[in-house]
Amino acid sequence: MNVYTKLACFAGGALFGSLGVKLLSSKDAKKAYVHVAAAGLRMKDSIMEATTTVQENAADILASAKDLNEARAAKEAEEVAASNLESESEEI
Repeated sequence: MNVYTKLACFAGGALFGSLGVKLLSSKDAKKAYVHVAAAGLRMKDSIMEATTTVQENAADILASAKDLNEARAAKEAEEVAASNLESESEEI
């Protein structure tokens, strides 16, 4: 590239950069940023509600599973005790 092309590219970049900064800091751009941030906060709230629901359901499932395992263990203990009583009565 020759010097004039490089100089033109530099000047164009500087002009675009300064216009870009003014455009990004304009009132309309700030309004757009506010709307995007508000949408992000609403989305976060929605996700947090869904997460809370999933956590509550998982806690309920875990409690039910523990109850089921305790009932099964109690039933197995009864069966073992009954078989021990039978074996003791057969020995006598």
